[in-house]
Amino acid sequence: MAKVGKKYQEAVKSFDRIALYEPTEALTIVKNNAKAKFDETVEAAFKLGIDTRHADQQIRGAIVLPNGTGKTRSVLVFAKGEKAKEAEQAGADFVGAEDMIAKIEQGWFGFEVVVATPDMMGMVGKLGRVLGPKGLMPNPKTGTVTFDVTRAIKEIKAGKIEYRADKAGIIHAPIGKASFSVEQLLENYRVLGETLLKAKPAAAKGQFMRSVTVSSTMGPGVRINPAKAI
Repeated sequence: MAKVGKKYQEAVKSFDRIALYEPTEALTIVKNNAKAKFDETVEAAFKLGIDTRHADQQIRGAIVLPNGTGKTRSVLVFAKGEKAKEAEQAGADFVGAEDMIAKIEQGWFGFEVVVATPDMMGMVGKLGRVLGPKGLMPNPKTGTVTFDVTRAIKEIKAGKIEYRADKAGIIHAPIGKASFSVEQLLENYRVLGETLLKAKPAAAKGQFMRSVTVSSTMGPGVRINPAKAI
């Protein structure tokens, strides 16, 4: 078994790991137990009643958290001409076309989000094998393939997150930092949860939210009652 630190052991003893808490209680426990020397990220994990093997039960999208994520992400924009200038003025960290593609092909990944104008996707598509596995491929569903590059960049900088159900039907997403107030974390959490409820596929059967857990980077997971998750 992997060894765990004293802080983690103390955190585990501070609450009932079997109990199902209401969101406010759970987030308070997570925040109180985030005692690392850095500002830990708080994450929510929603286990959904979907079968991702079926195309009509895929869940993917993006939302802007009302209180942001506590982190500003670096943005690469694939664009040319006026759209490239617009991206630079909007605050993109990197802007380019063939030059950026060449850098990525050589192993450069100094960015966290990729935005592309639709006319660039034929070119960007060639990077699918390297961007795809890292979750960096631009996608219209997440608003990262668009001619409105100004809006895309501003939303990302303001705290836009992408979410996608994995093979097990679980969505993991950051909802802020341990330095946030419980109220800020709760507001971000509820916006994400409500968004997922609205995204419930018509083909999904039975209980939609099977389990919900919140945790910090170095802390144990705290379970939320799925019946009172939102």
